[in-house]
Amino acid sequence: MIEPVTPAAGIGKADSREWGFQKWDRDFRFLLECFESVLESSGEARLADALSRAFSGETVDEPLPPRGAQAFSIAFHMLGMAEENTSNQVRRLRETANGPAAEVGSWSYYFANLKRDGFTEADVRAALPRVGVQPVLTAHPTEAKRATVLEHHRELYLMLVERENPHWTPMEQDALRARIEAGVERLWRTGEIFLERPDVESEIQNTLHYLRNVFPDATQLVATRFRQAWERTFPGTTPPDAPRLTFGSWVGGDRDGHPFVSTEVTRHALMRLRAAALALQRRQLETLAAHLSLSEQLQSPPKELTARIREYQELLGDAARDAVARNPAEPWRQFLNLMLGRLPGDGAGAPHEYRRAEELDADLLLLARSLEAIGAGRLVRGDVAEARLLVRTHGFHSASLDIRQNSASHDRAVAQLLGIAGLGGSDFAEWPERRRCELLDRELESPRPFAVVTAALPADADAAVGVFRLVREYIERHGAAGIGTVIVSMTRGVSDLLNVYLLAREAGLVGRADEGIVCDVAVTPLFETIDDLERSADVLAGFLAHPMTRRTLEHLRKRDGRARPLQEVMVGYSDSNKDGGMIASLWALRNAQTRMARVARDAGVELRFFHGRGGTIGRGAGPTHVFLRSLPPATLEGEMRVTEQGEVISQKYANRVTAAEHLERLLAGVTRWTVAHEREPLAPHPAEYAIERVAVESRRAYRELIETEGFVEFFSQATPIDAIESSRIGSRPPRRSGKRTIADLRAIPWVFSWSQARFNLPGWYGVGSGFERVRAADPAAWDQVRRAAGEWDFLSYLLHNVETSLTSAHPALMEEYASLVENSALRERIMAAIRDEYSCTSRVIEELFGGSVTERRPRLMKAIEVRRAALVRLHREQIRLLRDWRASGSADEKLTPLLVTVNAIAGALKTTG
Repeated sequence: MIEPVTPAAGIGKADSREWGFQKWDRDFRFLLECFESVLESSGEARLADALSRAFSGETVDEPLPPRGAQAFSIAFHMLGMAEENTSNQVRRLRETANGPAAEVGSWSYYFANLKRDGFTEADVRAALPRVGVQPVLTAHPTEAKRATVLEHHRELYLMLVERENPHWTPMEQDALRARIEAGVERLWRTGEIFLERPDVESEIQNTLHYLRNVFPDATQLVATRFRQAWERTFPGTTPPDAPRLTFGSWVGGDRDGHPFVSTEVTRHALMRLRAAALALQRRQLETLAAHLSLSEQLQSPPKELTARIREYQELLGDAARDAVARNPAEPWRQFLNLMLGRLPGDGAGAPHEYRRAEELDADLLLLARSLEAIGAGRLVRGDVAEARLLVRTHGFHSASLDIRQNSASHDRAVAQLLGIAGLGGSDFAEWPERRRCELLDRELESPRPFAVVTAALPADADAAVGVFRLVREYIERHGAAGIGTVIVSMTRGVSDLLNVYLLAREAGLVGRADEGIVCDVAVTPLFETIDDLERSADVLAGFLAHPMTRRTLEHLRKRDGRARPLQEVMVGYSDSNKDGGMIASLWALRNAQTRMARVARDAGVELRFFHGRGGTIGRGAGPTHVFLRSLPPATLEGEMRVTEQGEVISQKYANRVTAAEHLERLLAGVTRWTVAHEREPLAPHPAEYAIERVAVESRRAYRELIETEGFVEFFSQATPIDAIESSRIGSRPPRRSGKRTIADLRAIPWVFSWSQARFNLPGWYGVGSGFERVRAADPAAWDQVRRAAGEWDFLSYLLHNVETSLTSAHPALMEEYASLVENSALRERIMAAIRDEYSCTSRVIEELFGGSVTERRPRLMKAIEVRRAALVRLHREQIRLLRDWRASGSADEKLTPLLVTVNAIAGALKTTG
């Protein structure tokens, strides 16, 4: 039996990494032992031996036994569980040994940072009401594991955490091991891949799991740690409310290139989200009623409470009798019973029901005042504060649902409406921007729609107007909190955004208000490609200057109770990287944010950036606290939204403690840098000119590769892109329009396929050439960059991400995947370019950092080494299966074992796209 690792008393920070490595190894060996026992008892001794040898570092070049890829997949997920649990335990260890302020990214760490930098308690307190963070769970289909398998993983992880109890007896340890082995056997006997492509409903259900079962507890933990950190950092002061943390979703609302997201699907998503929120609020009120069993014989209830009880008895009528009679002489419980009676049901909405979550929060605030009045402040800070936090976080909607659509789809819808109105316009999409805007300016002077409500509309117009009619109905019935923004993908000009107002007008979402003609929904441009990012400031300036936008922003400011008008802008990391490579992408994103911040400031508008980051470095991933630190000065004004995509959701949020850590880093980091950005001018860094030149040269090198003759053929054969396009990992098609081009391929399968073949090309290609070309042309600029690498947060973040991509790549495996390319001359020509750039980029990164990655990043190297031999065997199995599948003409019976290797490698690398 492998026993849990218990740290020695008083272990210091210097020893925590080594202790963590030992614990990680031992926890994983324990789980692997359990798995091998299950396999041996199931008659799979060969597989058990293959696992043991592979994870002992032995490389075996022979085909895996049947179901070998699934066994390796399970083992890799176990390794991830051990890593996650170890990370949480090491964090606890460091906090105990060194104090909470020593943990980078925590509330205590950032509060201490602010004090060190000269900010006072009053400075921080004043900033907190402006801070709001919203992780958005997207509909991007990158989760390669079935929902059932995810649930088995969660159960197994919780049992692993149970082993941390140092007081288990030997018999209790044996019983726990038996439960773990049973959990492992369930995994082994459950298929890991989707046999059919999942529908949107299954994706909605997966999202709801986190909103119902993980986020409520994790949010409470984040708020508790906020209060504790405040009291430690600013002793003697009353902690304010924690900054706002809410959640968003694209699942069921993201229509961009997704033929299965109809108006009815969006309606279903909204109703499921609402039902989940109401169930959560009901459960919390029931818990609160069970706790607040205070008797009026021991304390007199305040008059405000008894008056509200009488008011609700009259409002609820007969339904109030049982609510009051159930708990005689317990007025606090009676009040909560009446509040439960006011929660909305599934019907049309009775007069006594709460219309908005703010009404429920007002009653909870009254409840808190009544408890404070009798001296029961602890109950307020505990029970009632928890209930209020859930109301503020989830409301009656769980998460706000964005509506996203591509600008080209809106163009087609507008063209059809112009045709109905007899205005021509069938070629509206080809009109020059000036002509488009002139028509839209005229039309938006009136709330009159083109078509009567009962008119049948052509397909594109019907789809666009239909979803806006649904939004109008939802807002009228339930309020605006459940509706996010309308996001316009591929925004190229102001007319792309004004189109939304015109389509919303057809649905009755545009009307007259005090400000004039306004729209009831906010419009968010999404700038994705490098060219679009370079135009973004001009587009934003034109949009903010438009009378319809100015009136709408003021209307929404009043409706939502904001101090200033708010405009959201989404920036995309995926397509910009696919378009120009790593440095060009991040540089374009940085410049765009800086320029747009100036535009918004000049317009007197608060700007909220929505960062569309994916799960891999090629799509914007990286440590949250470092990402926030690297943002351009004065671009963070308190509010931020950020996507959480695919497998990243389960990695970050599958378990309460891990979820709370990620949410704390996000919310605390935004708070810290919001306060700091208030004093930071929009001033350039001295090395910016040099990096701009590097970005230009890097993009040129990257484009030279992907535009070279035969590159599409090389990519199609040297990576498993064809298998990925045949997989069942999500409901969204992998291509925007079905064309067999790189441009039409979505960024997710682009990055996924390169990572499967261990090139990781989007994360590093062109970087070395960019730096070397600048060094050759201007040695002084190179010296400036070298000095900046250690002290400029943006450059350090960029270089660390490139280094991670390089280190995770595997040159020998690249060659083995390239052997799948049938044209040997093409293969050698492109591989020569890739080899040269890999070597060049590796040299440049090591020179800029002044040392090898092995010395500087032992944890990264540990994570790679522990997976190395087993991954090599899996990759070779995938190459063999790819060759056989392609030779068979892509036979269906050969696809499933191939997709198991895709799933297993994704689990091992902890990424799909």
